Amino acid sequence: MDLKVIFIVVCLSSVAIISTDAGIPKCCIRTREIHPKRIMKMERWERQYSNGACDIDALVVYIKGLRTPLCVHPKWERRLKKLLSAMKTLRQNNLGKY
Repeated sequence: MDLKVIFIVVCLSSVAIISTDAGIPKCCIRTREIHPKRIMKMERWERQYSNGACDIDALVVYIKGLRTPLCVHPKWERRLKKLLSAMKTLRQNNLGKY
């Protein structure tokens, strides 16, 4: 093959790998406590299970204003569910007043 063709194939392959993160999942490697003030700015959260590609069980909490999500211990799941539902009802009630 021509050297130019090989170079183009290698460049396109590297761009494809970089743009898709090569199928590597983003996992929490440790958990930490979350401050109550940060919980009030929570947008959403997801559950990470240890039976897949990730090593630990964790809650991935997305906070408004933070680029990277926080990794929280799964014991917070019940509290986060209650808080999220309370925040939704509060938002609905406040929207109805205007």
